[in-house]
Amino acid sequence: MATRLIRSKPTGHSDRADGLLIAGERVRYSVSLVTQGNHRFYTLTMPTEVLAKCCFATNREEDPIAGFQRVLDEKRAQEIADYMDMGFGTIPSSIILSAQPDARLEDVGKGKTLEFTFNPHAFLIIDGQHRVFGFSKASTKLRVPVVIYNDLSKQQESKLFIDINTKQRPVPNELLLDIKKLADDESDQLIILRELFDEFNSDLESPLLGLLSPASKVNGKLTRVTFNAAVKPILSTFASSNMSVVYPALRNYLRAFNRGMIGLGVGNTLVNATVFRSIFEIFPEVAQRAMDRYGPGFKDEAFDDVLSPLYARTKAATFTRPPKSHKELAGELLKTLRSGFVIG
Repeated sequence: MATRLIRSKPTGHSDRADGLLIAGERVRYSVSLVTQGNHRFYTLTMPTEVLAKCCFATNREEDPIAGFQRVLDEKRAQEIADYMDMGFGTIPSSIILSAQPDARLEDVGKGKTLEFTFNPHAFLIIDGQHRVFGFSKASTKLRVPVVIYNDLSKQQESKLFIDINTKQRPVPNELLLDIKKLADDESDQLIILRELFDEFNSDLESPLLGLLSPASKVNGKLTRVTFNAAVKPILSTFASSNMSVVYPALRNYLRAFNRGMIGLGVGNTLVNATVFRSIFEIFPEVAQRAMDRYGPGFKDEAFDDVLSPLYARTKAATFTRPPKSHKELAGELLKTLRSGFVIG
């Protein structure tokens, strides 16, 4: 029987009435042959429904979909699928594949046409496992960019995987948070966190003035990532997310806490991530006591009064040699605070 072919078209379907490919069919795509150093590879676009059924991420004896589910994060893959199904999602980076013997890969067009056998184990995924699985879960059918290497040994495949995952570093989370405003991609919670961070970073009365780094990690400074991790859990403490309410309360609380730390000679530990997060972990209880005694104004004096027993019973080592967990340190601080609480 003659070999059946599929040529690269916008539809990407075979000549079967239902448009579906079957294992063993020979498939052709228009490609470009690229040479980089000692490597040659082909670039092309492939329909997601074809891609998901002709490559695998684990050993070749396993079913591709079952293999995906065992080794990958299904939640992340579903997020990719949902993103694509929103209608305006785009992920232009290439899926990196290595042709396997089952593909019977042939260059039939002098570097311009590539032919292979449609088979569940035709290609090993070197990079892009979550994207392939996510694309397969999406209702939207797309054409995605693909890079195919041929004739790689297992050692070369492993080295290529290592190179891709060490040389191509992701954008730091600090920078992503910093540019989300430009992309108009912030949730309401991220907006208030950004505004708080920026206010702490610019207010001349801020205890964090000069101690924040908006877009990158800097020794001796707090990033947006650490700041958000500390402040996000306590936002629900406030009935309103209005900056005129939230910022003064947090600023006055942090100033009072920092004064106590300076009194112990450990003011420099304010930028320690564990210490910083523990300070905000105990904020709800400290704020409640301040409000009970002085009303909802949250003045510096109110926080000073509530925190004074804590510093009278806390040693400098609590902050200079904190435990690894901010919750553990917060627990110690609360225990000390409560032991000094009296009604009077």
